[in-house]
Amino acid sequence: MIKRAIGIANLGFIIATLALWLALPGVVAARQAQAQTGRGQRIGGKFMCMCGCYQVLTQCNHVGCTVSTGMLKEIDDAVTRGDSDDVITQSLVQEFGTKVYAEPPKSGLSLVAWMLPSIYLVIGTVVVIFVISRWRARVHDDLAPAGTVGSSIPGYPGISAAELERARQRVARETED
Repeated sequence: MIKRAIGIANLGFIIATLALWLALPGVVAARQAQAQTGRGQRIGGKFMCMCGCYQVLTQCNHVGCTVSTGMLKEIDDAVTRGDSDDVITQSLVQEFGTKVYAEPPKSGLSLVAWMLPSIYLVIGTVVVIFVISRWRARVHDDLAPAGTVGSSIPGYPGISAAELERARQRVARETED
């Protein structure tokens, strides 16, 4: 009886091991499919749907949009074949042109377009600093004491006594009835 119990236990162990061994490829395949779908979603997020909705491919929400489903299927098929991201990208660019990019590549003329806002910010900052320093220098020059004939009037730096007298005479002439 003990031998029979050991034989049944061994048989159960063999059956369990066999079942796990047979199920393992299915589990691995499911994990690979999930990873491929995640990779396909990541790659699809870099492109625009070409149906004219101007949405990212993975976020196109048109009911029955055949363009996005076809493009996503094409990407998933390429992922299943084991194509690299660059190969998938190049095939989509060849099929639809560079307008398929959701974000323009950072090379060539596009690199200039990416850098222009930063360049404008730096140039604008330099211009503002230059203008402010010029204004401050002009204000300091205007407040400097007059080095011309006559003495400077206390409380009115830069105005000589002769200039003040000429201004008083002019005011007197213009205000006479």
